[in-house]
Amino acid sequence: MALSANDAFAAGSGGGRRRRHGRRSRGALSEINVTPLVDVMLVLLIIFMISAPLLTVGVPVELPKTEAGAMQDQAEPLTVSIRADGAIFIQEDAVAFAGLAPRLKAMSKDRTDQPIYVRADGRASYGVVAQVMAALSTSGFKSINLITDTGGPSSGGTDKAAP
Repeated sequence: MALSANDAFAAGSGGGRRRRHGRRSRGALSEINVTPLVDVMLVLLIIFMISAPLLTVGVPVELPKTEAGAMQDQAEPLTVSIRADGAIFIQEDAVAFAGLAPRLKAMSKDRTDQPIYVRADGRASYGVVAQVMAALSTSGFKSINLITDTGGPSSGGTDKAAP
């Protein structure tokens, strides 16, 4: 009498236990361990939280607050910054008032329709800001924008204390 392969496994009681034990160990290997994934995600979250404030571009100034809403982002605009001490910057480079218009014309490739954003510190002299904006206007630039911070006092007509 010959034994088949199935009969050989069924004949011994120890063989059946080993086979079932083997299935249990294979089942445990098919589970996904999410602990390393969570660790990597937390590290990435911390890295982005630390690096996000460093991505702000430009000269550090305290912008005055207004009720105007934020503008939509555009591709690399020309920015003129004025610090509280009256220093003038194009992008991040300091420039003298006399060289402001020629340098901006060179950077814009004589495109006077390109928007220019003026970021002035809230403590900067009004005269310096007005001179910079007048120089830009007389140079032929048509789109001059004054950048402010949101959340300032309202200019609407809801003031009940006004006489």
